[in-house]
Amino acid sequence: MTPTVLRHGDLVALVATSGWVPPERAHASAQVLAGWGLRVRIGPHALNRHFYLAGTDAERLADFNDAFRDPEVRAVLCMRGGHGAQRIVDGIDFAAVRADPKLMLGFSDITALHVAMWCETRLPTVHAPMAGGQLDDGPDNLTWHGIRRALMSTEPIVVTADEKQDTYEVRVAGRAEGILFGGNLTMLASTAGTRHTPDLRGAILLIEAVHEEPYRVDRSIMQLKRAGWFDGIAGVAVGQFTGCVDTGPSPTVQQVLAEQLAALDVPVLGGLPIGHGEHQIAVGLGVPAVLDADRGTLTVQPAGHE
Repeated sequence: MTPTVLRHGDLVALVATSGWVPPERAHASAQVLAGWGLRVRIGPHALNRHFYLAGTDAERLADFNDAFRDPEVRAVLCMRGGHGAQRIVDGIDFAAVRADPKLMLGFSDITALHVAMWCETRLPTVHAPMAGGQLDDGPDNLTWHGIRRALMSTEPIVVTADEKQDTYEVRVAGRAEGILFGGNLTMLASTAGTRHTPDLRGAILLIEAVHEEPYRVDRSIMQLKRAGWFDGIAGVAVGQFTGCVDTGPSPTVQQVLAEQLAALDVPVLGGLPIGHGEHQIAVGLGVPAVLDADRGTLTVQPAGHE
């Protein structure tokens, strides 16, 4: 179940599976993609708004399924996170996904879709900033290059731990190889106990979070531990834990991560610029990876092939 990388002239669909998308951001992203030589189609309901969602559940699901059912579409790019993916995940046409594998990109709330895609179809996906908010930052931005490389290149991606990242000191020595899987920690924890529970034995788990107080991070990790997600795991890749602070008497999120992850007795590498930070790198999920905590690198194979 490996999709092909994008080529000049390919059609990509911009969909909104979760929070509502400001139209100006969607159109700005479409212009960037067109500048890469791609054709762009914004889903017919993608700019709708229903409460805090991008349209009703039926509308958001229809755009997502229609994109996977259309043989002309070669990639499905989610435009915003927030909330809403879990409301539609059980209605996904997984038969259409299996029949015509395509690249799928997103992060944050889209973690629910990454998990479902892997459990139901074994489709590799791309953990990357949204196509409705960060593509138009320009070619001088690490995020811009990361998305383009993930969509249009078959070269492995090497992510180096950055000492400027707040999780840089979270590390346990060693080297691990396995399928990279994961995403937003809060969404992973909320998925535990549903019918989409991946077997992570021998895998490298990627986690990141935003605006979660340290005790909430601790709670999410404990939920995954008790649900068996860490059983037999090969290693943990720790991305950005952005704005995860508590103004009261509390351990830091770094202390919580260090204590919880060290107890696993597997290699752990923090400081990876993956997540909700200002600059972040896109990586494939459901693909082979090597985590080398001694060298401070995570090497990830591409999600697509030529």
